[in-house]
Formats: sequence, structure tokens, C-alpha cells
Amino acid sequence: MQYCKTVTLRTRPIKNGMLSFYLDYYPGYRDIVTMKTTRHESLGIYIYADPQNKREKEFNEIMTEKAEAIRCRRFESVVNERYDFFDKSKMHGDFLDYFNRVLQGKDPKWKFVYEHFKFFVGGKCRCEEVDIDLCNNFRKYLLTAKNLRNGKPMFINSVAGYWSTFRGFINIAYRDKMIRTNPNDFLEKIPTVPVNKESLTLAELQKLYKTPCDIDVLKRGH
Repeated sequence: MQYCKTVTLRTRPIKNGMLSFYLDYYPGYRDIVTMKTTRHESLGIYIYADPQNKREKEFNEIMTEKAEAIRCRRFESVVNERYDFFDKSKMHGDFLDYFNRVLQGKDPKWKFVYEHFKFFVGGKCRCEEVDIDLCNNFRKYLLTAKNLRNGKPMFINSVAGYWSTFRGFINIAYRDKMIRTNPNDFLEKIPTVPVNKESLTLAELQKLYKTPCDIDVLKRGH
């Protein structure tokens, strides 16, 4: 992770004779999710480049004080090496969008878990909403959920696998500082049930075929 050392308040000219305040982070901060380096943050605060009267001068003083107050808060976070301002912006972020980015390249099961979670939250979820209660309610949902494609009940071992994958994702979200606390310490597993195998998988059959056998007829099954 790259830590910035200074936070400087600067302005840049915009149209209509105004200046726009922005913060300059040096040497910048690399977001561990997007891997993009943040150097500048626009504050959305503007002042007159050349104030012509008392009203415009007073306006500039008020806006400059607001911009400086933000700079001080950012710098305090930098000194404490906490980067709370990045965390706060993440807390209001789209948790589903983050989930969708994380699952790319993962096992296909992650996509199924994402679809169930998206259905569970009604297509909307902010990072700040993810807590123990929401996770436990998702666990309850999975225990009675049906396959989203065919509407059939899901086998308990599939449900347990989905829940385990979701808990793994929560660990990643906590590591990436997308959520403030890790609910996993307070979440229970979903137990699986033993499965009686009635036939060999293709991989098992291939392994068996390659196994040496002195009795050829036995190996060929004739």
C-alpha cells in the first residue's frame, strides 16, 4: 500500500472566472480494490478568481474556510495512517458492484451466490448496511431459497457451499476495508449431510482405467 505524506489545498481555473478547490495528495494513495492511484480529490467548492466587491470577497472567505477544514480532516487521517476519508467513501459505496468485481475469475459458484444475495437485498445494498444481522438474515434466506433458474428447492449441501463462499467473500470485503467489522466471528456454519455415492465420477473412472490390472477381462468389465 502506498501512503501519502502531504495533503495540499490547491485551485484550478474553470469557466466564468471561477476557481475550483481540490486536494493534492503526495505521493498519492493506491486503492487496493481498483489498484488505481489517487492523487487529486475535487471538493466541489468554488470561489471567484478575481472578486469584484465585498459580497464576492466574503463568499471567497467562507468557501476557503470550508475547503481548508476538509483539508485538515484529510491530513489528520493521513497522520494517523487510517485513511478514514477513503473508508467513509467506501462505506457509502455499492456493495453489489464490489461483489461483482470480486467474483470475476472465481469459481462459478461465486456467481450463484452473488445472484442469490442480489435477489435477497432487492438489487440494492450499500457497504454500510453489511453487518451481523444482514448476514444472518441471508443465511436464513439460503436455508429456504429455491434455485433461481428452475424454482426447485436447493440441496442442503449446495446451500452450505453457497454460505461458505459468502463468508469467504465477507472476509475479503473486510480485508479491503469495504466494511468496518467482520461479521464472520458471529456467524454459524450450515452443516452438510453425508452423500452416498452410487457411481464414479469421470475423473475416478479415468484414474481406474489407468490403474494396472493383471486380469484383462476384469479391467474391461466383460
